[in-house]
Amino acid sequence: MESTRTLTRTGGITETGLKWIALVTMVMDHIHYFFGFTGWIPEWFSMVGRLGAPLFLFCLVEGFTHTHSRKKYFAKVYLLSTAMSILLFFMAFGGILVRPDGFYPTNGMMTTFVILMIVWQGMDWLGQKKILPGLAAVILPLAWPFLVVGLLAAAPSLSSPLGFLCYSFLPMWGTTGDSSWPVLVMGVVLYLFRKRRGVQVAAFSIFYFLYGVVYMVYMGSTMAPDFAWWQIFTQYYEIYGILAAPLMLWYNGRRGGGHKLLFYAFYPAHIYLLYTLSWGAYLLLN
Repeated sequence: MESTRTLTRTGGITETGLKWIALVTMVMDHIHYFFGFTGWIPEWFSMVGRLGAPLFLFCLVEGFTHTHSRKKYFAKVYLLSTAMSILLFFMAFGGILVRPDGFYPTNGMMTTFVILMIVWQGMDWLGQKKILPGLAAVILPLAWPFLVVGLLAAAPSLSSPLGFLCYSFLPMWGTTGDSSWPVLVMGVVLYLFRKRRGVQVAAFSIFYFLYGVVYMVYMGSTMAPDFAWWQIFTQYYEIYGILAAPLMLWYNGRRGGGHKLLFYAFYPAHIYLLYTLSWGAYLLLN
C-alpha cells in the first residue's frame, strides 16, 4: 500500500463521485446493450456509456494502490469474477439460460480487473527488483491465451477442461469484449503513470486517440468498403471514452463516502436484472 493518496487537493471530485458517474454511464450503455433489439433505446446511450470503462479502471488503479490489503481487495474481485464467468461458460457452451434469440450477456469487466491486478502487482515487484515473480506476474496472464492455443494444438482433448478454466479460475483475456487488449493496455497505462496525474491523463488521452481514431479508422475501413472517417463518431464510437480525461483531472485524490459493498454488488445485480427484463421484453414482442 502506498502511504498517501496521490495528489490530494481541495475541491474537485472524489473517487466515490467518479464511481457514481461511471456507474450511471455503464447502466446507460447496458440498457442499450440488452434492449437494443427493441429499437426503442437511442444510440447515444451507448455513446455516453463509453465513459464507464475508463473511469472504473481509473478508480481501480486508485483503490488497488491505496488499499490496506491487496490480498483482500483482489480476493473480492476474483470471487465475483469467477462466479460470473462460470455462469457465462454454461451460457456460452451449454446453452443454459440463453434468451430465445440466442443472446446472452458476455460482460467480463471483472475478469479484466483480475488480470490487471496481477499484472500491476508484477510491475511493482519488478520495480522492487523482485525479477522472477515480477516477470511471472506480468508475462503469464498476458501470454495465457497463446499458451492455451498451444496446449489445444498439442492435446485437443483438453478443450473442455481448458475452456472451463479460462472462463473461471484461470481467467483469460480476449474471451469477451470487456477483456480485449485495448482495455488491458489502458489499464497498464493508467497504473504506470499513476503518481503523476497530468502525465497519467496525457498518456491515457494519447492511447485513447490512437485506439478511438487511428485503430477504429483502420478497423472500419477493413470491415466496410464504404467506410467514412466520420463514422468513428456515429458507428465505431469508442472515441467518446476520451471524455473521461477531464474527469480524471478533476479528481481530488480523496476517497469520498463509502458504498464499497454497493459497487461490488451492483455490477452482477444490474447485469442479470437487465438481462431478465430484456428476456421478458423479447417474449412480449415476439
